[in-house]
Amino acid sequence: MWRTIRSAWPLFVGMILLMVSNGLLSTILTIRAQEIGFSETVIGFMQSGYPIGFIFSCFITPHLISQSGHVRVFAALVSIASTSALVHLITNDPLSWGAMRILSGFCFSGIYIVAESWLNSLSDNKNRGSLLSTYFVIQTAGYMVGQLMLVLSRPGDISLFIFVSVLLSIALVPILIAATTQPTNEEPQRVTVLELFNFSPMALIGGFATGIANGGLVFITALYARSIGLSISTTGYLLAATTLGGLLLQFPLGALSDAIDRRLVITGSATITLIVCILMIVMPSAQTNAYILFGGFLLIGGFTFPIYSICMAHMNDYLKPNQMVAASSTLVLVFAAGMVLGPIVGSLALDQAGPNGMFIMYIVVAAVLAGTGIYRVLLSDKKVVDGRDIVPMTSTMSPEATQIQIDD
Repeated sequence: MWRTIRSAWPLFVGMILLMVSNGLLSTILTIRAQEIGFSETVIGFMQSGYPIGFIFSCFITPHLISQSGHVRVFAALVSIASTSALVHLITNDPLSWGAMRILSGFCFSGIYIVAESWLNSLSDNKNRGSLLSTYFVIQTAGYMVGQLMLVLSRPGDISLFIFVSVLLSIALVPILIAATTQPTNEEPQRVTVLELFNFSPMALIGGFATGIANGGLVFITALYARSIGLSISTTGYLLAATTLGGLLLQFPLGALSDAIDRRLVITGSATITLIVCILMIVMPSAQTNAYILFGGFLLIGGFTFPIYSICMAHMNDYLKPNQMVAASSTLVLVFAAGMVLGPIVGSLALDQAGPNGMFIMYIVVAAVLAGTGIYRVLLSDKKVVDGRDIVPMTSTMSPEATQIQIDD
């Protein structure tokens, strides 16, 4: 395994740079939008453009790759993503910013598809799970580093947009150097949402609900932090703590879901999130005590981000091997559809209920998840096709990466 990881170092280095730039751009856009006068609702709609672009790319990029090849498509997408980051410096209207977020989501989704194709071509049946786990850790760590880099910014500073563009351009180099051969690309078949619901109602509902929650955590936490008066640097630390929680609890919760009914793990995680959010609302010192504030967001991120992986594993428990690629691809799109609503619902909640509105949104989502889990455990039989170990899945996971998970 380690030999394969070493051989894939150009890919991993490139992905670290891509994820740092993506995490930094997502965060500074919210801060910059506030500084130039966008309302919280407008910011939510603007940030929802990213998952919209992600969805479109899942359908379009495979066709582009079949026509032009992985190398050309990858280079074109990174170049466009780099340019879209700079466009934010020359325009200050919400429509153009929203269009750039759609374009950015389209490009990053395509970048993941191409990069994961190479990862799949470098792996075999013995090391695919380990390589994907390494890929997940690199993605999450890179995104967290990008959020932490917000501390380098000052109010009104625009240099970080330029830095994002530079990082994207540099990320081209190691991956293109590694592209000695073109991996084959087979566009995954699709299954309808209704068919996915028939396979696994818990996975479908859980994937959509966690998409909403993750979209809020990724894009709205910065709005919350600024609304309670946190500095830009502290906002970056809070975002990083949320991401760190998901990184720390991903493997423990995944291992627990391998040992017991995965629906119980989803229900328990959602219940803990619900309780933490209630405490964050009722505790007077939640916004002023750094330990409570950071601890609360660490737990919310820790028990929210890993749920998508568990939903994916639960769905695969009920499928035959020849059904997994199509079903997994549909679940990716369902999750992305939830992420479209997350920033919109979260920003509206902040507008209507103040800072606590974000926690109210998470309470509703967690209640739906917990209720669905309890209902499915009590009223359905567990008909598992095969016991399968969980593999970490991220909010940026493309259909190509789901192929790596199941092509074993």
